[in-house]
Amino acid sequence: MEIWPGHPYPLGATYDGSGTNFSLFSEVGERVELCLFDEHGNQTAVELPEVTALCWHAYLPGVTPGQRYGYRVHGPWDPAQGQRCNPAKLLLDPYARAIHGEWKWNEAMFPYRFDDPENSKNDADSAPFMPKSVVIDGTFDWEGDRRPDTPWHKTIVYETHVKGFTKRHSGVPENLRGTYAGLAHPTSVAYLKELGITAIELLPVHQFVQDSTLVDRSLRNYWGYNSIGYFAPHNEYSTCGSAGQQVQDFKHLVKTLHKAGIEVILDVVYNHTAEGNHMGPMLSFKGIDNTAYYRTVADNRKFYMDYTGTGNTLNMMHPHVLQLIMDSLRYWVLDMHVDGFRFDLASTLARELHDVDRLSSFFDLIQQDPVVSQVKLIAEPWDVGEGGYQVGNFPPLWSEWNGKYRDCVRDFWRGTDQTLAEFSSRFTGSSDLYQETARRPHASINFITAHDGFTLRDLVSYNDKHNEANGEENRDGESHNRSWNCGAEGETDNPDVLALRGRQVRNFLATLFLSQGVPMLGGGDEIGRTQRGNNNAYCQDNEISWYDWEHPDATLLGFTRDLIRLRSEHPVFCRRRWFQGLPIRGSKVADIGWFTPAGTEMSDEDWQAGFAKSLGVFLNGQAIPTVDERGKRVVDDSFYVMFNGHQEPLDFVMPEPKWGERWTMVLDTSESADHVTYDDTGRELQAGEQIKVQAWSTVLLRHVKR
Repeated sequence: MEIWPGHPYPLGATYDGSGTNFSLFSEVGERVELCLFDEHGNQTAVELPEVTALCWHAYLPGVTPGQRYGYRVHGPWDPAQGQRCNPAKLLLDPYARAIHGEWKWNEAMFPYRFDDPENSKNDADSAPFMPKSVVIDGTFDWEGDRRPDTPWHKTIVYETHVKGFTKRHSGVPENLRGTYAGLAHPTSVAYLKELGITAIELLPVHQFVQDSTLVDRSLRNYWGYNSIGYFAPHNEYSTCGSAGQQVQDFKHLVKTLHKAGIEVILDVVYNHTAEGNHMGPMLSFKGIDNTAYYRTVADNRKFYMDYTGTGNTLNMMHPHVLQLIMDSLRYWVLDMHVDGFRFDLASTLARELHDVDRLSSFFDLIQQDPVVSQVKLIAEPWDVGEGGYQVGNFPPLWSEWNGKYRDCVRDFWRGTDQTLAEFSSRFTGSSDLYQETARRPHASINFITAHDGFTLRDLVSYNDKHNEANGEENRDGESHNRSWNCGAEGETDNPDVLALRGRQVRNFLATLFLSQGVPMLGGGDEIGRTQRGNNNAYCQDNEISWYDWEHPDATLLGFTRDLIRLRSEHPVFCRRRWFQGLPIRGSKVADIGWFTPAGTEMSDEDWQAGFAKSLGVFLNGQAIPTVDERGKRVVDDSFYVMFNGHQEPLDFVMPEPKWGERWTMVLDTSESADHVTYDDTGRELQAGEQIKVQAWSTVLLRHVKR
C-alpha cells in the first residue's frame, strides 16, 4: 500500500477524488496506527509516518468513500496521571463524518478487567466489538438550497425527535418511520407547515452510544445525550445504510425542510461524551489523549471532573478541544446547512477552572467566528456544578432557554402564591434578565414543557412522577415539577377533572403564544401526547415516547394552530424591542398597560399582593417602535388580555375609553374550541362594561376601530 506524507489539516478523513488524507491529533501519542477494515472485519494496519503540530497524518492513494477505519494510539499508560493510551483498543476518529456498525458490548471495550477494575489494565482487542469510522464522499446536490433565515422575533420553535415523531405515523411509509427520510416525508412536512412552525429543534443527531447499562436492562438511550461523534449523523436514523449514506439522508432532510420554509436547529452535546468516568469504556478520546480532551481532578488525575452528571466533562481550556467544537459547528453549518444550535448544559462550556465565566474562550471564539456567529444560538443556561444556573448571563449573541419563564407560568396556573410582578415580566419577554446585556426579547426562549420533564398533558394530570418503567425505582427525574393533576392522579373518567385539565392546557398554550420572546412548543403537546407520568423518558425508545398519531386530540390541535396563526399575523405579540410603558410615536396611551380586575391601573401595592392571581394587560398595536424589512412602520391591532388564576370566576371591568371604546372576543380558554375567532363575530364589549371571566381561564379581546 502506498503511503504519502499527507497534510495535518483538515483533521479527520478527507477524500479528494483520488485518495484520502487522514489526520489525528494526539499530544501524548508515541506511535499512531491507522487501521483499515474490509467488509468482513479484516484489518490492515498502517503506521502514520508524519507528525506536524501534534497531528499525525498520511495520505493513502486509492482509499475511497465507504472505507471503514479506526486508530490505535501507542503511548503512556499511567491512569494516576490521567494517561490511558492502550493500542489494544480501537478508537473512533473524533472527526469521523460517519460511523458504521452497532455497539457490541464486551469487556474488551473497557480499559480495565472486570475482576479488578481499580488496578488492572485490559489488553484485549476491542476491534471486533467496535463500530468503525467511515470515509465519505461529501458531494451532494443541494439544488440551490437557501436557508429560510427567519428573523428571531418571527420564529416559532418545535422541539421534536427524529425517531419519535414518525415511528407510529400511519401516513408515513413503514420503512421510513423513525428516520431522517420519515421526517422529510411530505406527510410530516405538511403537518409542520400547517401547524405554523418555522423551526424544528431536533434532539441530538450527533452519533451517540447505546449505553451498556441500559442495554443490560433491555432499555435504550432514546434522547441521545451520549455523543461520541460530533461530525457524524446518528446512523440508526438512516434508511439506506450507515456506511456514509446517513450523511446524504440528513442533507435531504434539511433541504426538504428548507423548501418548506422550516429551519433546522440541532440540540448539541459538547459538554461531555459517552465514555463516562474512569469506569466507562474506551471508545475514542480517552485512548487518543485523555487529559487533553477531559477535565480531570487536579490531585488525582485518574478521576474526572463531572459538571454534567454523566461522568466526564470536556476540557474547554484546551485549544484542540475548542478547535474540535468549532470545526464541528462550522461543518454542520457549511456542509450540512443547519440553521442553528441549542447547546446542552451550556454553562459547562463556560467553565474556566471551576467558575462559570460567560466571557470564556469558547464564547470568544463564537463571537469572532464569521460562520457560527451568524446562525441561531441557544443556550441551556445551567449545569449540575456549583454556580451552574446562569439564566440571563450569556453574551449578546445568545438566546436562552428561559427556565424562569417555565417555572413562573407553571406556578401561576397552579395557583401558587407569588407576586404578579414576576408573571408580568415573564409575559413581556423577561427584560429583567436580558435587557442589561444588550439583548432583545428574542433572547428569551419561552417554554412550558420540553423533552426533559412532563408533557403538557401530563403536567395537568400528575402531581408526582411515575418513572417506574426506567428501572430505577422511581428515583430518577425531577421531583419538584410545579405540576397539578386538577383533582385526580393520572387517567380518569371524571368529566369535571377532564374539563379543568383541558382548560389548563389551553391556558398554558395561550400564555406561551401571547408572550413576548420566542415560543418553543414541546413536540406532541398540540395533540395531547402523554408519557403516562414519566418525566424522564430518556431510556424509553418505545410507545411511551413515540407520538401517538392514532389518537390525537383534534380539537386541541386546531386550537394550537389558530394560536400560532394569531401570533404570526399580529406583530404586537412578537415585538422586536422592549415595552417602555410610555406613549410612542404620537399614541395617546402607553405601549402597554396593566390593570386590576376592577379596570383600574395596577398600583405598587397591587403588584406585591401575593394572594392576587388575576390581572389584565393592554397591548398597544399603535405603539410598536420598529419598522419592517422594507423600512415601513409596524402597526397592528390592540389587544386586551385577562388572566384569571383563581379557583372562582371573577368579574373584570373593561378599562376607561382612552384605552379602547369597543372590543370583540377573540378567545376564551374556558370554552373548548378548535378555533380562534378572527373576525368580528365574537361577543362585543364596551369600555367600562363588566365581563365574567371563568375560574382558571384566559380571555383575549381585540380592539375594534371606529
